[in-house]
Amino acid sequence: MSTQSSLVVAEEIAKVAKAAFESSQLVAPSERVRALNEIRKELESRRTTILAANREDLATAQIEVDAGRMSSSLIARLDLGRGDKWESMLKGVSDVAELPDPTGAVAYATELDDGLDLYRVSCPIGVLLVIFEARPEVVVNIAALAIKSGNAAILKGGKESNRTAKLLAEAISAGLAKTALPGTYIQTIETRDEVSSLLALDQYIDLVIPRGSKELVKNIQHNTRIPVMGHADGLCSIYLDETADLEKAKRVVVDAKIDYPSACNAVETLIVHESLLNTVWPEVARDLLAANVKLLCDPPTFNAISSLPNPPKNVQALVQPSEPSSYDIEHLSLTLSVIALPSLQSAIKFINLHGSGHTDAIITETDFAAATFCRGVASSSTFVNASTRFADGFRYGFGTEVGISTGRIHARGPVGLEGLVIYKYMMRSKDQKGHIVGEFGTGKKQYKHTRIHATSVPF
Repeated sequence: MSTQSSLVVAEEIAKVAKAAFESSQLVAPSERVRALNEIRKELESRRTTILAANREDLATAQIEVDAGRMSSSLIARLDLGRGDKWESMLKGVSDVAELPDPTGAVAYATELDDGLDLYRVSCPIGVLLVIFEARPEVVVNIAALAIKSGNAAILKGGKESNRTAKLLAEAISAGLAKTALPGTYIQTIETRDEVSSLLALDQYIDLVIPRGSKELVKNIQHNTRIPVMGHADGLCSIYLDETADLEKAKRVVVDAKIDYPSACNAVETLIVHESLLNTVWPEVARDLLAANVKLLCDPPTFNAISSLPNPPKNVQALVQPSEPSSYDIEHLSLTLSVIALPSLQSAIKFINLHGSGHTDAIITETDFAAATFCRGVASSSTFVNASTRFADGFRYGFGTEVGISTGRIHARGPVGLEGLVIYKYMMRSKDQKGHIVGEFGTGKKQYKHTRIHATSVPF
């Protein structure tokens, strides 16, 4: 497809999405809930066909991995039949349906004058362009959140999940067709040319949400005027404070590394307080090595393992010296960078310098260290004695998530429904003549600014 024809196609898709969004604004919230329930039914009825297509995608992807053209970490993300991923996807749809309607809520209201009221009301963002890699369930996650929050969406998955994504999209369209929402409310595209063209259409698209590699996110950020919400890396750290309990440290660190190594909330760097080098650290290392985790260690942590009595048999194979660059890498595998530091403050500075602002945790027994860490680390999620793997919209109770935001815009951390609404101000004059600004000022009327207790707009 030529650049010109791609632009024409993309502009039509964007126009249709904008029209679908605008026409849906008078659709009752209950109809959005019904749409989600119908989509879940369609997905359930098509499970066998969808999972069969997913296995075909996996087989094709494995060929690419074997040829060195694709990262092996993408395989786990692509597998829709892995563990409870399919059931979690369906439950995410139902959970989103059951959440309170995020639109139309009044967060602030005030009476400016007798009969002149002002309301700040939550409302949808508009048209979302969501670009992601590998994980086909993102099609359903985003569609559910977009529908519930009143946003239209254009979705682009990675080519490695084309077969699966196509069938998921068909199920969504079939569900929408049974409701008052436009069938074009959720659209999917397949080519990079279409993405490039859509990124130039800021008159139709209101927000871009990329989910994928650092290269994907950076490329999008540098090639559009449309606001971008997302994160480039999931470079998460855990700090073992000098008061760290051994059993907590072992449980939390091992879980954060091995539960799902290719996830963006898996721990990639372990920071050890120097006082723990000969006590807690060696025991944590034993458990990590038992799970076949490769350790990239700085000299102090390396030497502490090397001098272990009865060292694990795989020490020589799995423990290697780290490089300065080791602490800037999102491994997405059973590899963990380790460093020893002298204090809590130095750990905080290290995380803020090398981390990605995603999720970081401290293992400690003191409230002072917990409070200092959680306030000092400039990440979207900071945990105490808990695995970084908890950083997830489903686990936070959002039903599912559109992605993780590490930026400083209105939404941070796992972004659920609340992250997909903004607000507008609505004002109403009940005076027979209406209200005008010229009646206010020095020597004239003064604004009352009396708070109104309201949860919804009374008109």
